[in-house]
Amino acid sequence: MSSENGRPGEPAGEQAEQLAFIRETVRKAKVPRAKPRTWRGAELAKELPVARVLVDKGPVHLDRLWDYAVPAELDADARPGTRVRVRFGAGARNVRGGRREGGGLLDGYIVDRVAESDYQGPLAAIAQVLSPEPVLGPALLQLCRSVADRYAGSLADVLQLAVPPRHARIEAEASPEPVPPPARPEPGSWSRYPTGPAFLDAVARGDAPRAVWTALPGPHWPEELARAAAAALASRRGALIVVPDGRAAARVDATLTELLGAGRHVLLTADTGPEERYRRWLAVSRGAVRAVVGTRAAMFAPVRDLGLAAIWDDGDSSHSEQHAPQPHAREVLQLRAAHEKAAFLLGGFGCTVEAAQLVDTGWALPLTAPRDRVRATAPLIRTVGDADQARDEAARAARLPTLAWQAAREGLKHGPVLVQVPRRGYVPRLACERCREPARCAHCAGPLEARGDDGALHCTWCGQEARDWHCGECGGFRLRAQIVGARRTAEELGRAFPTVPVRTSGRDHVLDSVPDRPAIVVSTPGAEPVAEGGYAAALLLDGWALLGRPDLRAGEEALRRWLGAAALVRGQDAGGTVVVVAEPTLRPVQALVRWDPAGHAVRELADRAELGFPPVSRMAAVAGPPAAVAELIAAAQLPDGTEVLGPVPLPVTAPGRPRRAGDPPPGESWERALLRVRPGQGAALAAALKTAQAARLTRRDGEPVRLRIDPPDIG
Repeated sequence: MSSENGRPGEPAGEQAEQLAFIRETVRKAKVPRAKPRTWRGAELAKELPVARVLVDKGPVHLDRLWDYAVPAELDADARPGTRVRVRFGAGARNVRGGRREGGGLLDGYIVDRVAESDYQGPLAAIAQVLSPEPVLGPALLQLCRSVADRYAGSLADVLQLAVPPRHARIEAEASPEPVPPPARPEPGSWSRYPTGPAFLDAVARGDAPRAVWTALPGPHWPEELARAAAAALASRRGALIVVPDGRAAARVDATLTELLGAGRHVLLTADTGPEERYRRWLAVSRGAVRAVVGTRAAMFAPVRDLGLAAIWDDGDSSHSEQHAPQPHAREVLQLRAAHEKAAFLLGGFGCTVEAAQLVDTGWALPLTAPRDRVRATAPLIRTVGDADQARDEAARAARLPTLAWQAAREGLKHGPVLVQVPRRGYVPRLACERCREPARCAHCAGPLEARGDDGALHCTWCGQEARDWHCGECGGFRLRAQIVGARRTAEELGRAFPTVPVRTSGRDHVLDSVPDRPAIVVSTPGAEPVAEGGYAAALLLDGWALLGRPDLRAGEEALRRWLGAAALVRGQDAGGTVVVVAEPTLRPVQALVRWDPAGHAVRELADRAELGFPPVSRMAAVAGPPAAVAELIAAAQLPDGTEVLGPVPLPVTAPGRPRRAGDPPPGESWERALLRVRPGQGAALAAALKTAQAARLTRRDGEPVRLRIDPPDIG
């Protein structure tokens, strides 16, 4: 029987209506769908035949999990954490209800295996298990998810930073056998700090103390980090130490080997090469090695049962990742310490404002030496200000004050002398000519700059013009910008001391160490080599080149650079002297003279709290073509009270010149806006921007916009 309105062979009339009603009722009923047992004739896994896969595709709008069927022949190898290859777009389904996306074969990670999918259509099957090695464990996945959320990025982008590329030959090799935990270490030089031995004891017991450690000057900090790691290993837990560069990593690596012997830790730096790095990373992932020392990328190292997360010199810009979503190693290690209930140690000769905030909020406790110990260990600090140089004939002729010449001449009688010269390229900020207070915007307190042919003052944050500027401290109306010089420092010193060898250390060639004999070592900040036995003296030249940068962290960074160089000089008891050429009344200079980085950071934190600067507030930078920046900000559901500063134009990158992270493409005109929120609203700000960015990418509307949470440079 058939009907014109029905299907062939179906009854018509009243029977047809009844049949249609039954079909509709069945369709609406919430009856569980049968588990998929076959896919295009292939048998599927009997247990947990559905895999939830994170596809290695970076855009934020694809930051979700997709369901795939698991063929029976791949059942044993397709475990959570393994790398797979899937056909993206052929039945892949987002577990949160997203739409399909076209693609082809893409790499991914299995996050979970489940009994069934709530997707109503057919599932594509996993095409290939690239490796049965589970490289994405639950702890690493949780950490990467937290980092992606905090920095408004995608989980796939974070995983590209956390998991190194695969090398099949390395996976076939057997990892070394785990070694038994070492004995609890002796305090050693930690005894110089009143609470140092107690910190080590707490770590060795399996507790999770958190400390901000202001290290004493001298060569002992690698040994102290090594002993802290040994304490974590003694508690049958793991240790992770992140340092800013390969030279520092090599020093800690050598000290750990000397203290614990070979085979108890690995060194993870870019210098080891991709294959060797993956071999060491696998040894950590498999639990054969429980301690890691490395540079920035090591912050994600999958250390089993993490007991200590330590970072040295967190103010160094090397700790800030340049690839999306640009996390900072300090913040990642804080997340790890909280998630994995591990001890946390933030150390350095200086102290960042973020470190001071950790102490101020009670999240961490200070670990410092008494003042008499600091005075005995630190070198003598002497200053030369502008007034001194104006009266100094030698300073006007050769740009080196008489006091600096005398210190160098005396130091060369006893050993090498370090001369720190700021590298070229520092752009000075404007400051009051009378009191040197930085020139700031009356609206948002951002730094001012001179633009255009008429030199009109504009804020680099909100873009407003500053008319009738005057100094809020002294009432002065005149500005100054220090000119960066010192290009001929090495030649001048070579002529002044013709019998003494002059060595240089900088971007093109960095020295690791120099012998304990008379020599002049001219170095840019951060490239200072270690002198055997310490330097007899140090000259810190052109201080205004560091202090005059148009950056919120100019004073903090100048002090950090000075402390790093001065810490290489012998103590005052051994005759060590440091001469700094900078205005003595300025806060960073006074902190150097007193060797009080923590006090300087506390005062900086109070100033930022008063002005609403990070880290007391949270900020996000939105950069891109003007129309795209405006569209994203308008579409984002920003937290209540969000303050939008700007937008302001970004400098145009000339064709052929190197680009930094966040710079516009060559020849394009971009703008940047800063979004500022109150404390506690940082997560809501990141989520709002990430959602708005995902919506734009899904619709493929407009040009791309770059987001950065907590930008390090907002000057």
